Amino acid sequence: MEELVARISEKTGLEASVITKAIGLILAFLQKEGPTDEVNQLIAALPGAQEAIAQAGSGGGGGLMGMVGSLGGGVMALGGQLMSAGVSMGQMQPLGRELFAYGREKAGEDVMGPIVGAIPGLSQFV
Repeated sequence: MEELVARISEKTGLEASVITKAIGLILAFLQKEGPTDEVNQLIAALPGAQEAIAQAGSGGGGGLMGMVGSLGGGVMALGGQLMSAGVSMGQMQPLGRELFAYGREKAGEDVMGPIVGAIPGLSQFV
């Protein structure tokens, strides 16, 4: 996880704690919305992924953006959660691209392709 956090920090300028929370939120979202087998393979391939998901789940994204995001569902809800965690709109795309590139390196395109293809709107962030 440290390698991934360092890569995302370099691209976004975000602090490690914000990145870890964002990764957890994204992976939890994929667990909920994505194809189960592929998401489980991705999480198994990323060291520290389960811990990041657990940490993100305990914090809870609130505030107005959390409420607005939850109304939209899907990727919009995830965007609201990420903003509540401290990720700006301009940082979401580089964060997502780096996370998914890392996922491709660790789990392979045969795992990542179906995940991206199964979730409407996700491709714009990866």
